[in-house]
Amino acid sequence: MWYELHNINTIDTPAVLVYPERMLDNIRLLKQTVGDVQRLRPHIKTSKMIEAVQLLQGEGINKFKCATIAEAEMLGLAGAGDVLLAYQPVGPKVDRLLQIVEQYPDTKYACLVDNSASAIAIAATFAAAQRSIPVYIDLNVGMNRTGVEPGPGNEAQELYQELLHLPGITPVGLHAYDGHLHDTEFELRREKCNAGFAPVLALAAAITEAGAPAPQIIAGGTPTYAIHAERPGVECSPGTFIFQDWGYHKLHPEQTFDFAAAVITRVISVVDGTHICVDLGHKSVASENPQPRIYFLNAPDAEPLGHSEEHMVLKVPDAALFPVGTVLYGIPMHICPTVALHERVGVVENNNCVAWWKVIARDRKIMI
Repeated sequence: MWYELHNINTIDTPAVLVYPERMLDNIRLLKQTVGDVQRLRPHIKTSKMIEAVQLLQGEGINKFKCATIAEAEMLGLAGAGDVLLAYQPVGPKVDRLLQIVEQYPDTKYACLVDNSASAIAIAATFAAAQRSIPVYIDLNVGMNRTGVEPGPGNEAQELYQELLHLPGITPVGLHAYDGHLHDTEFELRREKCNAGFAPVLALAAAITEAGAPAPQIIAGGTPTYAIHAERPGVECSPGTFIFQDWGYHKLHPEQTFDFAAAVITRVISVVDGTHICVDLGHKSVASENPQPRIYFLNAPDAEPLGHSEEHMVLKVPDAALFPVGTVLYGIPMHICPTVALHERVGVVENNNCVAWWKVIARDRKIMI
């Protein structure tokens, strides 16, 4: 099987394995579905690794999105050309962002804002350093998490106009993340995506009509990138695609990305005739979702039950088939926070783990 390691006896568990050839297949599939690499701005919160960024760069992709200062610094270390910090910096993050901008002059950085007070604070910091940072208005298109309501003649347009006159920042675009849309039926997802995006288009038109340059629009994630790809000029920001996970695999059957990351775990105890315990606790696989939090490729009937810091109890048809030491290969329900739980990942080539990549941006701080 594609996921099995020939040298598994040398690899301790739990661990995350990544498969670069399958990652490349996913990147190339993404390019085919969008058509223009200049309209791709992948979110690197999924991988958090310089080597993954380099695979994307090798395919001509050099615009990125990230969520933390550490991820922004990692992209600077990788020599990324264009980086959006898809987060509104507040407090010390503003100073750290300025340091990032100064430390990596070959990378063009931008960030989000969704209110006047934050914009003024960011502008003041950058103006004092005799710099100006591009900013995107963060729009709330249904996530109800951050952002200002889109639409012409409302608060979003007023904020954009205000930013045009603030030394230290330069408004360049609009950011619309519709991560709440996970309908399995693609046409229903498209209908909701289009409805949420209509006010964004109206806002962009109003900004242009008021005399400002046409704003760049960055939209969507993996579930909706193909819909936004149909909109001329809109940049698409999928993230999970590079590894794929069980959640998106089940929710979005029209997407054919390969599994390119797996979690390995060993049976450490046989509880009884139908229950086993593996070394896969909260610390090793994302646990924000209800069970099942992982699907085992070589034990598809295993049902995760109890889950604690270092243990996971599985119900199986016959525990005799899983003696102590048995290795299970699993696809997490949510790969992004699972990767962040691991300091490094094993790199698999020809069914052997041949190297380790550091998950450098899992830390809150690299150097800055």
